[in-house]
Amino acid sequence: MENLNFIDPLLHGITPNPPSKLSVKNLACAGLSALLVGAVLKKTGHNKSAALLGSIALPLLTSACYKKISKIYKEKKEETESSGIEYNH
Repeated sequence: MENLNFIDPLLHGITPNPPSKLSVKNLACAGLSALLVGAVLKKTGHNKSAALLGSIALPLLTSACYKKISKIYKEKKEETESSGIEYNH
């Protein structure tokens, strides 16, 4: 029989990769520190190293903001979402 793993990965025991275990605080601190170190390197004349660290800072900060916004949205959705069972008393 053919290898049909692409049809239903959960059927064959293939689980997706778990999400990142880094917290929003860790990502934000890493992004800000990369930005700060990049600025210091630029002032000392290490332009290539500063550009490398500066390019890493923006994706870290963006992913921290995304995680925080998605967490808030998920909490609000759970508050307003009902289970489908209405109790009439």
